[in-house]
Amino acid sequence: MLLDWFSRKDVDEFADSIVAELLQHFPQAGLDVSTKKTAERAMKKLDRMLLRISRFAAEHRPNLYQKACFGNRVKWALKEAGYPAPFVEVCTHEFVTQMTLPSAPPRSRNSRPIK
Repeated sequence: MLLDWFSRKDVDEFADSIVAELLQHFPQAGLDVSTKKTAERAMKKLDRMLLRISRFAAEHRPNLYQKACFGNRVKWALKEAGYPAPFVEVCTHEFVTQMTLPSAPPRSRNSRPIK
């Protein structure tokens, strides 16, 4: 039981699939969001990725160590792919936040907490 706490196999495989999807839909060379339609498509793709992360978290219930491993794996994969540091930081933060809050609906990039 205790050894399961350190198991990263599922989390690592999932992080790799998220990074692969991100690389496919948001190429490092840049994303054309010059029109409203292309910007909406990009946001839908990002929302689907956040929903996948939320579903994974709800199904697998990762612990603190596994969430940290997920964030670390995503962060370094994006850095190695050549993405700019601000993009890596924001993306990693959003993905880990979504992994941490599995019961919440996916957050939109423009959503703000209610005060």
